[in-house]
Amino acid sequence: MKIYALSDLHLSFNCDKPMDIFGGNWEGYTDKIKENWQSKVTDDDIVLIAGDISWAMKLDEVHKDIEWIDKLNGTKIMIKGNHEYWWKSISSVREILPESIKAIQNDALKIGSFIFCGSRGWIVPEKGKELSEEDAKIYRREVERMKLTLMSAKTLKQNDEKIILMIHFPPFNMDKEDNGFTTLFEEYGVDSVIFGHLHGYSKCDLYSEKNGVKYYLTSCDHINNNPVEIKV
Repeated sequence: MKIYALSDLHLSFNCDKPMDIFGGNWEGYTDKIKENWQSKVTDDDIVLIAGDISWAMKLDEVHKDIEWIDKLNGTKIMIKGNHEYWWKSISSVREILPESIKAIQNDALKIGSFIFCGSRGWIVPEKGKELSEEDAKIYRREVERMKLTLMSAKTLKQNDEKIILMIHFPPFNMDKEDNGFTTLFEEYGVDSVIFGHLHGYSKCDLYSEKNGVKYYLTSCDHINNNPVEIKV
């Protein structure tokens, strides 16, 4: 079993929301994702999708996007992104998902020797700048949700299982300073963190390590629409 990841698919098979208006990396990108995915992922593998899955506004508008993902190889595990307007509650999402797709939200699941967990996250303070009052409030709330996520993962750990966490927003600023999220990752022994949200030009590395934790940026336009293998 191998583990792959990509995020920010921004699918729109049921609505008129073309992504190619954002540049050449988005021209025919769903065909490229499918070709790359099917050429490397087997049904024994797992693919992590760190949010911004669909542009659908309502749950009954997301079915075509979910069906497209379902037909791809492997087991898929996904979290909510900041554009997931159709994702109102985790229970309603899980009710419509086919067997090949799992959704997690502030909780965790165990498959083999791996524990997968995740939460959306939020923007973090940049060096020398303070968050707005509203962003600071959401940030503190999301840190608490992340703690619940990791507490859930901890209850599933029995031996030497690897903890792989998804967060939609980048978990640190461009200087990779410590914050509430990274502190929790280290405290709870997270092995790898998958994140997305960033598009276009970005100074953020596709892969980095910080205090023993591996970080993977997997926005599909940054990784050439090609799922990244998570080395565990």
